[in-house]
Amino acid sequence: MQYFVVMIDYGRRGREAVVDPEMTRREVVSRVASGEYKNISFIHEIVDSSVDDVTEKILAEAALPAIGASEADLQSIRFDHIRDLRKHETA
Repeated sequence: MQYFVVMIDYGRRGREAVVDPEMTRREVVSRVASGEYKNISFIHEIVDSSVDDVTEKILAEAALPAIGASEADLQSIRFDHIRDLRKHETA
């Protein structure tokens, strides 16, 4: 049997362990990526009688890819260039 334990820390309100034997690794990653699971203390993978701390691996899988500033601003740079060209046009 394999399942995941996700420990969520609510601060002063306490902690909650989410344990669902039918939840797959993909579902855990999806819930972390979507923000459903926040303030995670740890994520353990239980397989038979062994416990593995997979917190860092799951968080790395759930992380959104980093987008460089140059890629994100391409459209605004193009608009700025067009605006600059219009400023320098002769009427």
